[in-house]
Amino acid sequence: MANLEGGGYVFQIDLKSRKAIYEQVMENFKRLIITGVLRKDEKVPSVRDMAKALTVNPNTIQKAYRELESQGYFYTVLGQGNYIAAPPPDIRKKEALYEGIRSKTQELIFYGEKKADIIQFIEAIPQMERKNGLDGADRPDEPDRTNGTD
Repeated sequence: MANLEGGGYVFQIDLKSRKAIYEQVMENFKRLIITGVLRKDEKVPSVRDMAKALTVNPNTIQKAYRELESQGYFYTVLGQGNYIAAPPPDIRKKEALYEGIRSKTQELIFYGEKKADIIQFIEAIPQMERKNGLDGADRPDEPDRTNGTD
């Protein structure tokens, strides 16, 4: 397990996992972006620095960064590096996420979970994130993403 600590977050890579390292890098960045720990226009470590910190091949990090850029999570400024992108207004992505929620909700109901318990769980997610330090709340100079405005 490789860890990268910086900016108040921990980045974990399981070198023994069956999941490709570049996919783990992507998942870590997505988690940190989605939870608000990494914010729009924040610079991310260079490919070389990230590879050194995680003790992986720079080509692996470059592949993850390219894929994150193609998915709209990063943008590149030539000669300066990679930055966190603003969330794109991607209607298809939102529809796919809602479909995933619907599908998982149906599965939970099939396994005997009550709708009220599922709703209660969803409503508790922001509190769980704050408890685990994943909401970026320790950064008061940044806009609050929980209300949907910047």
